[in-house]
Amino acid sequence: MKLIRKLDFEEAKFSLYFLAFDNPGAESVGKQWTDREGILELTHNYGTENDDNYKVNNGNVEPHRDICISVDHLEKACERLESNSVSFQKRLSDGRMKHIAFALDPDGYWVEIIGQEKSDPASTSTNMDVYRFNHTMLRVKDVEKSMQFYRSVLGMSLLRTIEQPNAGFSLYFLGYRREGEDYTGEEEGNPLVDREGLVELTWNYGTEKDEGFKYHNGNDQPQGFGHLCISVDDLDAACARFEDLKVDWKKRLTDGRMKNVAFILDPDNYWIEYVFFFFLL
Repeated sequence: MKLIRKLDFEEAKFSLYFLAFDNPGAESVGKQWTDREGILELTHNYGTENDDNYKVNNGNVEPHRDICISVDHLEKACERLESNSVSFQKRLSDGRMKHIAFALDPDGYWVEIIGQEKSDPASTSTNMDVYRFNHTMLRVKDVEKSMQFYRSVLGMSLLRTIEQPNAGFSLYFLGYRREGEDYTGEEEGNPLVDREGLVELTWNYGTEKDEGFKYHNGNDQPQGFGHLCISVDDLDAACARFEDLKVDWKKRLTDGRMKNVAFILDPDNYWIEYVFFFFLL
């Protein structure tokens, strides 16, 4: 990934780093940072690097979430990570699922690695120019409530479903449907592997029946995962629509000093940030 934009907030003692794939073969090469579907925001609170006792909630101590990168050649990509002394939660050779790996970043966040359909088995290297920031995975308690929110409130479409009844969970891949994306669910392989900006919702059967069950949202202490972010063409109109839908708010546009961002809450209290399409200016 490359650093696309950096924002420093010295008075509040933190900085934001926006990273994305921006090589010639990248899906959003050269685009402005709010006009990308696959962008990763890293937040650094000043001084944490000097605190030996500081650590983040990586979301998987209590099973929670990961981000996913799709690569052109899965085996060669993993070999490259190994050669760079990257730690793994799961190597390709581990367990029964031989088609996915999980690398660990310096804070212990899980990064899923999957292979693209166009991978050349005879290739002797991996081409990072065509890597994709495919999706962010969130675990949800009540899939019916979450699907209603992400589809009806956020306007996403359900693009793919993977049901694993023997293992007690199902996966739901959502995103903003593009022209020609009319999947039946009967396609071979993964038709979304070349996409960016997807959300994967993981539902473990039975959690919806447990009144006391809840997932850590990443913003309660200890902090870790922060939020998803959606950019819109008219921020005021989007927020007015959310008011009409009676969504739960973390921050309205009128709250605080930052009048150019808003945060709503999904059914599991994950934060969803809304920003303006700055490139329209």
